[in-house]
This record gives sequence, structure tokens and C-alpha cells, in this order.
Amino acid sequence: MDKILIVEDNKTLAKLIAKKLQIELDVEVDIAYKLSEAKLFLKAYDYFLTLLDLNLPDAPNGEVVDYALSKGNKVIVLSGNIDKEFRKKIIQKNIIDYVSKNGTNDIDYIINKINRLKKNKQHTILLVDDSMVFRKQLQKMIENMFYNVIAVTHGEEALGILSVTPNISLVVTDYNMPVMDGLELTTEIRKIYNKTDLAIIALSSNENEEINALFLKQGANDYISKPFSKEEFTCRIDNTVEALENIQIVLNHANRDFLTGLYNRRYFEKYMQKCQEEAVIHGEKFSIAMIGIDNLETIKNNYNKEIAERVTIHISNILTSTTSYKDVTAIFADDEFCIILKDTDSSTAIKVAQRLQNEVNQAIFRDDNGNIIETTVSIATSIHEADHIEDTLDFVDMMLHKAKEKFQTK
Repeated sequence: MDKILIVEDNKTLAKLIAKKLQIELDVEVDIAYKLSEAKLFLKAYDYFLTLLDLNLPDAPNGEVVDYALSKGNKVIVLSGNIDKEFRKKIIQKNIIDYVSKNGTNDIDYIINKINRLKKNKQHTILLVDDSMVFRKQLQKMIENMFYNVIAVTHGEEALGILSVTPNISLVVTDYNMPVMDGLELTTEIRKIYNKTDLAIIALSSNENEEINALFLKQGANDYISKPFSKEEFTCRIDNTVEALENIQIVLNHANRDFLTGLYNRRYFEKYMQKCQEEAVIHGEKFSIAMIGIDNLETIKNNYNKEIAERVTIHISNILTSTTSYKDVTAIFADDEFCIILKDTDSSTAIKVAQRLQNEVNQAIFRDDNGNIIETTVSIATSIHEADHIEDTLDFVDMMLHKAKEKFQTK
């Protein structure tokens, strides 16, 4: 469980914040009322985050912030000081945020901010900028928000990273770069990823408003003009990632099977159509593997529906863990799955099918009493060469039924 340290001399406020954090976030909270106490806590424990008041009895000028940062801690500042110059001075330090202490709305903001920071650990951001100094500054800011960061110097390098790193959520790119500028990079990325898969934020000091419009027309989610403030930059990063998350939640409900979490047939056929278009343009072959559980109906009759569903989930997990991240696995029925095998010819598809079959057939599944339930699958494969995706699916479906008939006659 994550631990949070609150350093606040107002005991009532400190306890109120601690209680709300524990209820809303399921975290452990320690409270220190002065710097000397905070030093003891920071020496004894590692904290996910520290919430620090700037005006303490033994540290009236924000010394606690410098001390916590010097020990490698992540810091959100709590302050009642509304002086703009003072606030600007504190924000320039390597803190995450500066939050006023004006009421319950500010406590709610802190809770939402911490929630966001916890989610950020799941995201990787690709930063593209040819200026080493500026790139390092931005990387430091983004990493301070708990994001994973990959930093590169130009567009071609960024495309190379994207081709081998499947879990990037956001690309932050400068406009003026050698080899391939940010606008060209945005155009190339949108040939591969749409806005529901990957977000793009463009940065530029160019005063030409047409550049802003071109970035947005080519598929950028947002555009930030230089110079920008640290707060603007971090807010736009978080807002873009959160918007991407919300879109993906909606799409997941529409495109995925509730039981297994696999894609449904509607999404599969739509994706297969996209693969067919890419095959025509780039000459990339792909194959289809259709998998049927041989004895699911028998399991349902001998046990119950719940056990049969657990078998379906068990096999779906094996299929997704055994195939490449490039491949797409869908469930067509409770006993039938289909996989798009990217960049494969017929012989490779057969080898993948044999591996999948062996993994399922050798896996051990037990019921609630510890009894082993034997599960096997039949698999048929076909390289996609037809003009219509329905023809390939019909053909591989027919081959699967023949394979299952052989199993039943054994």
C-alpha cells in the first residue's frame, strides 16, 4: 500500500486531509506537524508522495520543501500564501503542484491529483525534441508526474521507438527538428495510430498560426505554444492522457467481451478490414487462426455453467499470453476464438497454431474440489488472400469444424 506524508502545523486540517485520503484512496498516511518530525518520518520510510505546508514553526520559509526534494521525494505544496511572485518561485522548484488551502474543494483537488498520479505510472510518454537542454527539462517535469518517459531527438527515431514499443500513450513532439520535423512525424504517426490509440501534443515557438492549425488537422490532440508555464504543460499532459483513458473505457465496453475481456466479433472484423487495406498498400501478409474448445458442452453438462465460463476464461488467457502483442484475439462464441496473426505466412501460422494447441492441451485446470478438468482445442489456420474477409472467415470456420469432427470420432 502506498504511503503519504502530510507535513502541516494545523492539526485539525492535517487530520481532515489524512482521513479523506485514507477513505478515498486506500493509502497509509503519516502526519508531521513540524520539520524536525518530518525528517524522522522521511528517514524511516519511503513515501509515494509528500504533502508539505510552507509555513511550519521550525521552518517558516518553505525549508521543508528543499529538504524533502533533497532526499528524492515527490512533493505537492500546500499553502495559504496567494502572493504571485512567491508562488512562482516555489513552482520553479521540482515540485508536482502548488495547492491553496482555502477549503474542502482544495482537498478534493488533492485527492483527484493523487488519483491521477497513481494512474500515470501505467503510461509511457515518448518525448521528441532535438534540444538536449529543453528535452531534459521536459523529461524531468514529466517523470516528476510519475509517467514513464522515452526521450529521442527527431521524428525518424521516434517512429523507430513506436514500432517496437506497443504501450506508448502519448507523443510530445517539437516542431522544428532535423531529419523529420514534428508535423511530418504527426502525419506519419496518424497513418498507423488513430486518436483513440495514441495521443499527440505538439510544441512550437513558431508564431505562424497556420502551423497550429496544420498540426491539429494532421491529427494532433493539442498544441502548446512556447514559451509555456510548467503548470500549463503538466495540466495539458494530464488532461490529454485522461481524455485518452476515457475514450478507451467507452471503446472497451463497445468492443470487448464482458466475460473474457477479449475483443468481440464486430471489432475483429473491423480490424481485419484494416489489416486487409494495409496488406494491399504495404504487401504485408497476415493469417487467421480459429480455435474451438472441443469439450466445453460436455464440461457444462458434467459440471455447471460457471465452471464452463472459467474454462473459457482460462483458455482465453493462454491464447493472449502465447501470441504476439501485434496479434488480435477475439471471442466469437463461448467455445470459439479467432486470432489475426500479423506478418505471417501459412507455414508460420501452422507453427503458431501448434504452439497454441500444445499450451492449452498441456495446461492444468482444476475445479473447486481440486479435480483436474481436461480441456483440449482444435485449431484451423488460413492465410488471408481473398477479396472479402467473410470468405476467409467462412473457409477457416469450415476447416475448424472438420478438425473438431476428427476429435469427436477419436
